[in-house]
Amino acid sequence: MLGSGESDRRERQRRLSQQVRLTGAGAALLPEARATLHAAQAAQDAVRAAQDTLRGTVNVGAMTSVEVVDLPALLGRLHARHPAIDVRLRLATTGSAGLAHALLSGDLDVAFLSLPERKPAGIEARELATVPLVLVVSAGHPLAQRGKVALADLAGEPFVDFPPGYGNREVVDRAFAAAGVVRRVALEVPDIDMGAALVRHGLGIAFLPAFAVARTPGLHVLDVHDAMLRWSMHLGTSSTRRPSAALRALLDLVDLHVIAL
Repeated sequence: MLGSGESDRRERQRRLSQQVRLTGAGAALLPEARATLHAAQAAQDAVRAAQDTLRGTVNVGAMTSVEVVDLPALLGRLHARHPAIDVRLRLATTGSAGLAHALLSGDLDVAFLSLPERKPAGIEARELATVPLVLVVSAGHPLAQRGKVALADLAGEPFVDFPPGYGNREVVDRAFAAAGVVRRVALEVPDIDMGAALVRHGLGIAFLPAFAVARTPGLHVLDVHDAMLRWSMHLGTSSTRRPSAALRALLDLVDLHVIAL
């Protein structure tokens, strides 16, 4: 027979081991609770601004390859100006779609991402740069002997591309769907330089940002005469939450760190 002390200990362990789950009502109240916290943060920011001290935390999201913005330099300058601001950086493994979801849920305050032409409701996005996507093949690929191709000419080719959810993948998928051409994505990689290297070694062809081609030897660029693809980088914030003073301090520095490609 267990003593009362041992019985109490086991009961506490049983309760701690149970998973905590939100009820339906709790989940419905979660956005309102977050809005209340953001309002409280805004009030604290106003007091700190009056004291000439900026504090707070900024949750920043970015893709694994952030080529358009010098993100380390941006965050370094923010830290030099406002050392009391904490930055939490999250590199997305699910592409721009994951970053957009995190913005909408309140897990991120700002994100550097690529959004479709139709922006998701609840996100305010500003275009930072637009980059052409060019078709590349290895120097030894049979298509390298041709000057121009059409999308239909690429139907049987294995492609190297980013996973679904990434902005450049969506641009290419949309172009092939509009042309009524089915393509085969053989390799998915979330890194531009890795994708370029795979093409260089003959593992597929790819649409890559033009700046990646210039720094990767052994690639041949083809002119696609029936499509002109472009990929854009956006600065995304919530359109329903008031930005904190710490977030505004970061936003004020973004344009100084956009890279001319």
